[in-house]
Amino acid sequence: MRIGVPTEIKKQESRVGLTPESVSELVRAGHHVNVQSGAGLGSGFANDAYTTVGATILPDAAAVFADSELIVKVKEPQPEETARLTPDHTLFTYLHLAPDPVQAKGLMDSGCLAIAYETVTDDEGGLPLLRPMSQVAGRMSLQVAAWALMRTKRGRGILLGGVPGVMPSKVVIIGGGVSGTHAAEIAVGMRADVTIFDRNNNRLAELDEQFRGSLKTMYSTAHSLAEAIKDADLVIGAVLIPGASAPKLISREQLKTMKPGAVLVDIAIDQGGCFETSHATTHEDPIYDVDGILHYCVANMPGAVPRTSTYALNNATLPFVLQIANKGARAAINENPHLAHGLTVDAGKIAHEAVAHDLGEPYVRPEWLVA
Repeated sequence: MRIGVPTEIKKQESRVGLTPESVSELVRAGHHVNVQSGAGLGSGFANDAYTTVGATILPDAAAVFADSELIVKVKEPQPEETARLTPDHTLFTYLHLAPDPVQAKGLMDSGCLAIAYETVTDDEGGLPLLRPMSQVAGRMSLQVAAWALMRTKRGRGILLGGVPGVMPSKVVIIGGGVSGTHAAEIAVGMRADVTIFDRNNNRLAELDEQFRGSLKTMYSTAHSLAEAIKDADLVIGAVLIPGASAPKLISREQLKTMKPGAVLVDIAIDQGGCFETSHATTHEDPIYDVDGILHYCVANMPGAVPRTSTYALNNATLPFVLQIANKGARAAINENPHLAHGLTVDAGKIAHEAVAHDLGEPYVRPEWLVA
């Protein structure tokens, strides 16, 4: 199969779809890999790192799309990229279509087959291609929060872990999944006072055992969360509903109950965000203020650490890329039900039920799909 890796063009995005090591595995399996010139530079991979393992360097995105069947990316395609897609293309990348009708229309108009990283599953019911970026975003959330809490950034002017004789910051984490757990690990490591909220009692028990009393767990209700944020210095939104828009868990009215200069970090912003006042920001201008509460809502947090993120993502995506390349997209999807869960757009229709529901589009199961 002819596989294409274009340069990511979303603002402040420096990751790349395939590392040289992944390209080497694909070439060894008999596939042809086209890499756009400079695509890997943001992650520290020069063109010769790709040519050494057998890739072909092409001058621009137009050439990559024109000469490739499978397009492997990181972020959702921008309008100029969806315009290059055709019914002959398979696209494999993060899509996060539910809150993005413009992208959805572009993909449907292209006629391509699009598989979303974020809804591919595994044998344990997890999301293996979302997990590595959730890990990165969870850990990063404390780094950026510590920065935002400084008075020089209009925060409360406090240290997350305090010092002897001074109380640590109070951190509320909403969601005990992958990103929430990794956020908790760093928060606990920084000696903050941490409470994690979830609606799964089994998960709360697991977290209690995992952290051995170094954090508090709470069953999440509207009332319990509303009370907790009143005293919080930092709230991290880490709630995910696979393929669907994130629920709005903190209203604008509730911001008035919070401490001035408190910080909200919305890890769920790719899915629309879990705070009513959230809107996507960039690494260039990451923070905004609503009623005295700072919001950090960068939609591609892992893009700030592209080398770590690219390797972590490729560790998870490469087996699926190999399956698609070796068997063809439709055969691979039909042989692997986990990959089938990632199928989102096919032949101009939305082929993922949750995404279709949130977009207000009809869900159309492809006739060829048997998985």
